[in-house]
Amino acid sequence: MRKHLLSPMFIVLAVTFAMIAIIAPRFTEERDIERPPPAPAQTEGQLPIGEGNALFWRYLGEGRVLCELCPHLCVIPDGLRGLCRVRENRNGTLHSLVYSKPVAISMGPIEKAPFHHFYPGHKRRTIATAGCNLVCLHCQNWPISQGSVDELRYFPTTPEEMIQGVLDDGLTSVSFTYSEPTIFYEYMYEIARLAKQKGLKTNLVTNGFINPEPLRQLLNYMDAVRVDLKAFTEYFYANISSGRLEPVLETLRIIYDEGVHLEIINLVIPTLNDNPEDIRKMCEWIVNNLSRDVPVHFNRFFPQFKMTDLPATPVETLEMAATIAREAGLRFVYIGNMAGHPYNNTFCPECGEMVIKRSALAVLLNRVVEGECGYCGYALPGEW
Repeated sequence: MRKHLLSPMFIVLAVTFAMIAIIAPRFTEERDIERPPPAPAQTEGQLPIGEGNALFWRYLGEGRVLCELCPHLCVIPDGLRGLCRVRENRNGTLHSLVYSKPVAISMGPIEKAPFHHFYPGHKRRTIATAGCNLVCLHCQNWPISQGSVDELRYFPTTPEEMIQGVLDDGLTSVSFTYSEPTIFYEYMYEIARLAKQKGLKTNLVTNGFINPEPLRQLLNYMDAVRVDLKAFTEYFYANISSGRLEPVLETLRIIYDEGVHLEIINLVIPTLNDNPEDIRKMCEWIVNNLSRDVPVHFNRFFPQFKMTDLPATPVETLEMAATIAREAGLRFVYIGNMAGHPYNNTFCPECGEMVIKRSALAVLLNRVVEGECGYCGYALPGEW
């Protein structure tokens, strides 16, 4: 059965790679490279933020630049773009094509991220631009993540205007989400910096495919991060998401070590990342390398983008994953995209009482009092 379900995927991948081969000349000429030494007497990635100037790059000579924002390490000739399609080499200087050009500005509950241990029930401003540094065949936001900045409608908004709008709407936090915020790093960084000056909370919803240095700088202005740990195999990352697993694991370690609130989501896709042994290895890695108190969400997959041939995740599979996670020692395990499921609620690991009751994205009951269980006084990990 597994081979039968996977076979259409190889057809999809073949078509996808053929399309990439056709459009590739517009973008980078290389993907994974050894880091070459920088050319002398160049200012690299240090231009003032704004007006599209990018951070984290080096000039290589002969008009080429090396983008060091994410692990792809794109070498970009003059006039071309990186794999994210939004960072362009202009005369030996790297520019962001999406600075102050969001394609999505909205508001909604923090539970949609999902964050379950980060000021439950509050409303957030959500921000996204076009582009992504991965190509996930199951992406639910593919019209903007895989869309072109040259074709999508955007809403010109400076970081100052964005923050003023958040304040005017009486929202609690700013959330960078929907596509992949890494690729609009400079815009996100400025908004987050201004948000902290105004006393707002900030949170990042990311695939975690970012290099350590830019991540650490960004975490100075981030209150919470939710990472999409797509699977626990390199095969999945290489063939389903066009990325790599190890850089994402390093991202998780850094976030936890920096003391920033962390939650993890795993979208469980039938036949692709639902192997019980792989799920067990993932959960044990989280316990051993991070903490048993990191909230982990197993979310239900629905057919999207280039994966319309697979069925929605069976409830039994999600419950199996949750059981494995608890057996591995994780204490806050959730099932998402399943309105009304008991595992969408938060239970105190000490007394077992339900401290937060949810219905879909709504918080119906909150018995967390100053960060403690309202029944037994146990200190609950999170930001409350």
